[in-house]
Amino acid sequence: MKHTTISRRSFVQLAMAASAGAAWAADSRSGSSTRPNILFILADDLGINDVSCYGQGKFQTPHIDRMAQEGMRFTNAYAGAPVCGPSRSTLMTGLNTGHTRVRANFALAAGRLGHKGKQEIRRANLLPEDVTVADHLRRAGYHTGLIGKWHLDGYDPDATPVEHGFDEFQGWLTGNEKTQGYFPVERYNGKKIVPIPANENDRRGLYETEMCTEEACDFIRRNAKEPFFLYLAFNNPHSPYVTPTLGSVAGEPWTHDEKIYASMVEFMDQGVGSVLRTLKEAGLDENTIVFFASDNGPRSEPTQQQTEVVQFFNSNGIYRGYKRDLYEGGIREPFIVRWPGKITAGSTSNEPVYFPDFLPTATRLAGNSAAVKTDGVDLLPILRQSRQHPEERFLYWETYEPEFRQAVRWGKWKAVRLKLGAPLELYNLESDVSEKHNVAAQNPSVVERIELYLRTAHADSPEYPVFQTAPPAVARLNEEE
Repeated sequence: MKHTTISRRSFVQLAMAASAGAAWAADSRSGSSTRPNILFILADDLGINDVSCYGQGKFQTPHIDRMAQEGMRFTNAYAGAPVCGPSRSTLMTGLNTGHTRVRANFALAAGRLGHKGKQEIRRANLLPEDVTVADHLRRAGYHTGLIGKWHLDGYDPDATPVEHGFDEFQGWLTGNEKTQGYFPVERYNGKKIVPIPANENDRRGLYETEMCTEEACDFIRRNAKEPFFLYLAFNNPHSPYVTPTLGSVAGEPWTHDEKIYASMVEFMDQGVGSVLRTLKEAGLDENTIVFFASDNGPRSEPTQQQTEVVQFFNSNGIYRGYKRDLYEGGIREPFIVRWPGKITAGSTSNEPVYFPDFLPTATRLAGNSAAVKTDGVDLLPILRQSRQHPEERFLYWETYEPEFRQAVRWGKWKAVRLKLGAPLELYNLESDVSEKHNVAAQNPSVVERIELYLRTAHADSPEYPVFQTAPPAVARLNEEE
């Protein structure tokens, strides 16, 4: 697979960032180098406006809001893709969807065939040569754990988290339907499958969201004496809409679906609160950097039921589009980073950032001074508020539903291509963040510069041979993913 070449300028910037990151991680009281614990909390199909500190007014997310009050809230942050699998692939590999292994919830070729219910699907999965952020951090001496959703195994039983840098894994895999859902009857512990008797025979004894929260808190307590990386991947509020109780919204004059959706977000927010409380109780609060984001925009499937719910809550805010769209509503996400004493409380950043940035940031925090292969940048200078990255940086996305599509963010400009060979749409996000006015005709030089970049943005892979052989149009898959 081809990847972006690191220029001499980029290498120098990486080296400077490494030095700055190491200095910032030093304990100011003792002068000793203390590498922080790293915790990434990921929601599933949560719209940017589903978080009250981003604008949700019908229900509250007090614990996620607390992260913003005590850390930095990003207003121009993006997921790695508009659907689950590729977004997580960019987060884990630090490569955008033009270069990472998993670029869709299915594969055009290669990969493996399997079944989701009665539907036959070809899926891509991480291969042994694919290096994840967990691989880097484990080599740096971190104890690594994943709790919840992996979604990068496809139908390969040997593409589990423990084969890709994680010392511990508790959660579910794509290839085993019994481990999926909000009341699963089985769950993975490493590569071992553990039965959940409380959920057998349609009983609803253990809610998966609460299981994830308890496992995360247990992981923190058990690993309090060594640096750790924990990736906590909640399934909420992904469809189907399921909760054990309606919580604080039970008495609201809403539809049943609306109450369940809000409750699903509330359960996840309570989980965030439990994790933050556990860090404090374990004495790790000031030495743990916590990230929070969502994997893509709202509305798991484009059904009338889900459309009505997310429209009621205005889940995508002022942004155009939903999950599966490359417009802002499909990829712009809540993104919050908290590190007491290191990140200024209540600060905000409007710098465009996205999932590939997490890997170079995490490796710098871990004290890795070597350049890593990535399409992202180290975010430490932004978190330190010491400088911002230059405007000429390109952020790139591609997707395959219903066919090959591309998008680019370049400074204030956003370009979208809806079909292979189609002309670019161009939007000025400073004046038109809702992407209502295509200004490509008025800005030919901008279009030309973005087209030049797009010549190298996508690298064909065995799973996604877009330019080797022109693939047929890919039918939209309304999968529960």
